[in-house]
Amino acid sequence: MRLLAARSLRTHRKAWAAVFAAVVVTATLLGALAMAVGSVGLGHARVDRYAAAPVVVAGDQEVSWTADPWGSEPTTVSAGLTERVRIPGSAVDVLREVPGVRAAIPDDTFVVRESGPGSGSGSGMAPGSAPGSAPGPGSGSGSGMAPGSAPGSGSGSGTEAGAAAAAGAGTYTGRSWEAASLAPYELLDGREPRKAGEVVAGAGIGAGARVGETVAGRTVVGVADGPAALYVTAQEARRLAGHPGTVDAVGLLAEPGVPTDTLHARVRAALDGAGLKDTAAGQPLRALTGDGRGGAEHLAAPPARTELLGVLAAVSGTVLLIAVLVLSSLVAQALDQRGAERELLLAVGATPRQVRAAAGREVTRVAGAAALVGALAAVPTFLVAWSTLRSRTGVVPEGLVLPTPPWLFAASLCVAAVVAGLARLVVLFSTRRAGRPGRGIGRRVGGLVLLALGAAAAGTATTQGGEAAGAAAGAATVTLVAGFALLGPWIARGAMRVLDWPFRRLGGAPGRLTAAGAAAHSRRIGAALTPVVLVTAFALVQLAAGSTMGRAAEAQASSATTADLAVSGTTAERVRKLPGVTAATDVVRSTVVLARTEAGSPRLDRLPVLGVDADGLKGTLDPGVVAGDLAGLAGRGTVAVGADMADALDARPGSTVTLRLGDGAEKRLRVVAVYERSLALGEFLLPKTELTPHMTDPYPARVLAATGGADAGGVAAATGSEVAPEVVPEQVTAAGAELNGVVSAAVVTAIGALTVLSVLSTLALIGAGRRGELALLRQVGASAGQLRRMLGLEAGFLTATGLLLGVVVAALPLTAFAWALTGGLPYLPPAQGALIAGTVVLTVAAGVFLPASGRRLRR
Repeated sequence: MRLLAARSLRTHRKAWAAVFAAVVVTATLLGALAMAVGSVGLGHARVDRYAAAPVVVAGDQEVSWTADPWGSEPTTVSAGLTERVRIPGSAVDVLREVPGVRAAIPDDTFVVRESGPGSGSGSGMAPGSAPGSAPGPGSGSGSGMAPGSAPGSGSGSGTEAGAAAAAGAGTYTGRSWEAASLAPYELLDGREPRKAGEVVAGAGIGAGARVGETVAGRTVVGVADGPAALYVTAQEARRLAGHPGTVDAVGLLAEPGVPTDTLHARVRAALDGAGLKDTAAGQPLRALTGDGRGGAEHLAAPPARTELLGVLAAVSGTVLLIAVLVLSSLVAQALDQRGAERELLLAVGATPRQVRAAAGREVTRVAGAAALVGALAAVPTFLVAWSTLRSRTGVVPEGLVLPTPPWLFAASLCVAAVVAGLARLVVLFSTRRAGRPGRGIGRRVGGLVLLALGAAAAGTATTQGGEAAGAAAGAATVTLVAGFALLGPWIARGAMRVLDWPFRRLGGAPGRLTAAGAAAHSRRIGAALTPVVLVTAFALVQLAAGSTMGRAAEAQASSATTADLAVSGTTAERVRKLPGVTAATDVVRSTVVLARTEAGSPRLDRLPVLGVDADGLKGTLDPGVVAGDLAGLAGRGTVAVGADMADALDARPGSTVTLRLGDGAEKRLRVVAVYERSLALGEFLLPKTELTPHMTDPYPARVLAATGGADAGGVAAATGSEVAPEVVPEQVTAAGAELNGVVSAAVVTAIGALTVLSVLSTLALIGAGRRGELALLRQVGASAGQLRRMLGLEAGFLTATGLLLGVVVAALPLTAFAWALTGGLPYLPPAQGALIAGTVVLTVAAGVFLPASGRRLRR
């Protein structure tokens, strides 16, 4: 068997080159994905301002829910929270009494905004208070709330520093000077603040951080190392934080010689003994050590890591399924086209087991070497991709660390072994009938079953929404392609029967040769069709799904946003007082968590939401109400629900829904309206007064205003704020959407390249196996031109049939997906459709003509 495998490998080296290339690309892609999953799995939030505190006590930034799935044990699911979960101030006194604690320092962070004209305060310091707890946005009092916020500053960014950075110039993170010792940040110049009008500026502010300068209406008395931040006295920090009786976190400094583990155990015991709970969901406080401390300062990092891990896992599953289809088709074709050789071996005394063993050795050598090359190529591929991802500003959430330890690269070797084993497994199925002729009944039945399952999955997508509809559509696509792959020979035979007459009557000698070849080698044509159908269907589903969603969301956003002006850095209360302004609403952005069951399994969905002023919606924001009245949003404890979500929750005006707000506080809200433009405005609209007490920074993202001819420049001058020249339509964006979008786009591109390579490899493999056929045709009198025309007709047949079948495969799940989410048909930009068709045409033409070059045809 070793001799047979070695001789066969040398004899068919050109045919195995196609398999080698496909295995290399598959192992490279899967290896890079495996390392990406490992890196994200090891990811954590960076520890910055708590680096000197071995233990940090903070609220639980996760919400959990337990439910009983169908016929199973209770299951608990969790979701990260993007708004600050605060803890009672009494925890500071408890922690100061813990043995081994040298200091327990409360830490509050807040956003500091530069004052502008008409701010109503000369202090320039903007507390991030929630309405009701302290003077808040638009209070018009001496609260010190100053304009300067940009869109996104109040969007639940998940980190105070991130919120400040998002707000642009003149916006900083504020803290108490005593909390600076938790990093520790030390003075580089000057002294600590002693009065309310004094600040220490972090060196990260830049040129403005000099002693004697004025920043945000206060005098800089010192400069400290560290990021762009302003440090005030402890008393002033409590006032500006705006949530008396609670703190963001408590950093603990240990006595000399006290181990972290010992201190953590004592702190945990003290917290449990005192029975302290957070102020939102009433969960026990957490004592964080090591990398876990970073989650208390970079709130967006842990949820983004979880979401990215889910995206990579889902994409990896898709890549693995496509790799199975590609490798199975290639290896099976490489073995099937040597049927005569296999029968000869059986005729001279070889047993079926020996034939399978020889083929297995042959495939293992090719796939093993190729997988090893792919594993080596996966390392630089992963490093380049990860470096590019990190270099893109704003894509990776601030503070998210994605480590790449050296041992992580061993994952590519494990993937290489799996890929080689997969190729070896195909041999068992491709040679299992060696010496036993059959009619392929099992293959037909399997193909029909897969088609039925794919249709059922597409039907399921019509009854789902959001991610569930997308997952069902993706499963339907892969299942349908697998069904068509099994039925490929019979589909090719049926298609050729339709085209037989035109080919024979209108194509002349080349047409007759094409028809005769297709009839004699339907299995070969079916194998060539499979990758063409795969690349067409995959490209259509990936591009059309995103285009359909994006187009529908943009249309809804344009229809929903009816405001004449969009103003940032102020509040609706001030804008309403301007001449000519007929209505204005603050728009605040946050998230809510919805607990529900799907197919019997519990799940928690974190959804972006908007907070608005009900009395300012007329003329500014039109959600498209289909039931109820948005005037009911004027009071707390109310909510408006998107139509699709209302159907899923069986909600209607007057019923109640339970949501967990951004900090985990559970609320039962009365539904006052149902609206249809949920793709643009999110699944829930809440009163601003309901959201802001549970937000880290409750300042409005922007103000939408309706005017009766008021001049935009006058509004800007009167408010000291920035008025956008054009009103950008209001549209929610899920947290981490940009990061997930970049990762998904990169992986989809790689998968597209893999499928295109599979087309080329399959056609090159087929071309290598038909050299004898082309030589025989030349010997019996066919000219080189006739053979070229015959190959052209074959390429046209493969292209037309593959595109048609790919459209059919993609149309069913796409239509179900589009109908479930938009109530309409899928949409694909003409340019993208032309790109798909052009790619298929060029790839098929290259795959058909390159193996049979002009020099070979002339021989």
